[in-house]
Amino acid sequence: MTKKAASTQKKSDVYREALELHERKQGKLEIRSKVPLRTRKDLARAYTPGVAAVCRAIEKDKDLAYRYTLKANTIAIVTDGSAVLGLGNIGGYAAIPVMEGKAILFKKFADIDAFPICFEKYHAGFADDIKNIAPVFGGINLEDIAAPKCFEVEEALQDIGIPVMHDDQHGTAIVILAALLNACKVTGKEFEDLNITICGAGAAGYATARLLKCIGYNPDYCRSVHDIIVCDTNGIIHRQREGLYANKYKFILADETNRQGRSGDIAVAMEGADVCIGVSAPGIITKKMVRSMNDDPIVLAMANPVPEIMPDIALSAGAAIVGTGRSDFPNQINNALVFPGMFRGALDACATKITNGMKVAAAHALADYIRKPAKDRILPSILDRRVTAAIAGAVKEAAIAGGCARRTSE
Repeated sequence: MTKKAASTQKKSDVYREALELHERKQGKLEIRSKVPLRTRKDLARAYTPGVAAVCRAIEKDKDLAYRYTLKANTIAIVTDGSAVLGLGNIGGYAAIPVMEGKAILFKKFADIDAFPICFEKYHAGFADDIKNIAPVFGGINLEDIAAPKCFEVEEALQDIGIPVMHDDQHGTAIVILAALLNACKVTGKEFEDLNITICGAGAAGYATARLLKCIGYNPDYCRSVHDIIVCDTNGIIHRQREGLYANKYKFILADETNRQGRSGDIAVAMEGADVCIGVSAPGIITKKMVRSMNDDPIVLAMANPVPEIMPDIALSAGAAIVGTGRSDFPNQINNALVFPGMFRGALDACATKITNGMKVAAAHALADYIRKPAKDRILPSILDRRVTAAIAGAVKEAAIAGGCARRTSE
């Protein structure tokens, strides 16, 4: 059997086993009681009549919900199923298994109770519906919502009194920042001197560009790279390109990046770049493009399951460091490294929102977790649960420093 055939067979086996597992278990989540219900006294304290006292207390002070209910440790994972990784616009029903998977990651790595809230499709009152379910939850993880709707929804939910984060945007941007900080240590490049090409102008590309350019972030704690060029399916985004007014967020990217006003395709964008970040589609980067970059280039090809360029090809073309979104290659760059600790820290602080300071703190905590980064180890393993604690502590401190924490001590 050829290597390609073996890989295809292995993938087929995983798909079959996944279907069998989900059928046997009827999903991956369940709800269990924290309290006994064995006696009349148990019932009186957990439900009627005792629960009335708890309800009256919360009626007088809504923040007591953090003391008396599941709110303090519960996240809603909200999606419309319009941009599920590798699957596209599959709708809310088909997105349930992915959101269940996200929920068990929250539980495994951060001991957070998370529950999928899957809307069948995006609609005019989407943000209002999320606001109306917010009382139950201590935070909201927006997930797999297509751009530009994801930007609009997240913006509309920033003042509802609990942290809201679109993980595909900010979780990805944070882990990329951490990877670049450590890649610079390995290659000897200065972060502030980096010229970066981003392939992909969707949720991840937009948030990454803004974070790496320090747009909207306090420059006292956010370092900015030299310049960024962002490409979409039509090539380089620049100020003179036709049609930008039709997409507010690409217009913003045109205004904030590409200081030299370069135009052309991805190959042009990669000429003389120090870093190429792929958050787009498989196989769009060639060996020739990597060779056109500056010496010792850093290539983070994160399309899944097939990256923009395979690691062996990028390395043979002269890349000094290569990362992908896959677990079967070194340097897995995955937002699963970030979101458990981000929300753990936000919940521990009873934060009212997730600030830019909290995002930067998470990135530095993740980078600093690797004390001696190496070419094939610029980030820790996703399975290392201590990463969550490191990020959570930094995020909680940043929430307190930023004045958005209800809880400032244990």
